[in-house]
Amino acid sequence: MDTEAEAIAYDTMDHGVANRAFVDDLLAAGPEPGWIVDLGAGTLQIPVLLCQEFPLCRILAIDLAWWMLRVGWANVEKAHLIDRVVPCRADAKSLPLATAQFRTVISNSLLHHLPDPAMALREAYRVLAPGGLLFMRDLFRPADEETIEKLVSQYAPDASREQHQMFADSFRASLTVDEVRALAAAEGIPPESVYQSSDRHWTLRYRKPA
Repeated sequence: MDTEAEAIAYDTMDHGVANRAFVDDLLAAGPEPGWIVDLGAGTLQIPVLLCQEFPLCRILAIDLAWWMLRVGWANVEKAHLIDRVVPCRADAKSLPLATAQFRTVISNSLLHHLPDPAMALREAYRVLAPGGLLFMRDLFRPADEETIEKLVSQYAPDASREQHQMFADSFRASLTVDEVRALAAAEGIPPESVYQSSDRHWTLRYRKPA
């Protein structure tokens, strides 16, 4: 999604309920004050909401899609948070960040966009400091097309044809919970750290050993 039209289409979809749940669940997991890295930050809706709910944080918002960050910066400006959100155009599979540097690393709806999601998970774990919190969430792949259409109709009833297609394609590209557990296990993360957290999402919540 690296065209202006795609970024605007994504930004104007109703992500409010899912974003609120992500931020609430993240805060319940106990992130520490300070810098938080958001991988696949998109149009910066979650960094804005997180800064509003967690005044002691600043967000390094990473996304490879220039237009997503460009559209998202308008959200940051509107929220008067330009001093707390730093956009960074970078590849989550090869981060320009030092190892074990950040106490909290988050990601929402990133892995299904990647041809090799294991690389992004490996990088997220690499830059996480000992004792730090890794909190990731994404869609999981439904069992069949009928379920995909039902979920899209339920959660995006007013979406345009383009938005409907984007949402359905995201489900098709997503991993199953068991597939995410296998990726986590390969990085030394206990598989039970990955769990189904809604009728359409999995969540990985893990604190790196100190």
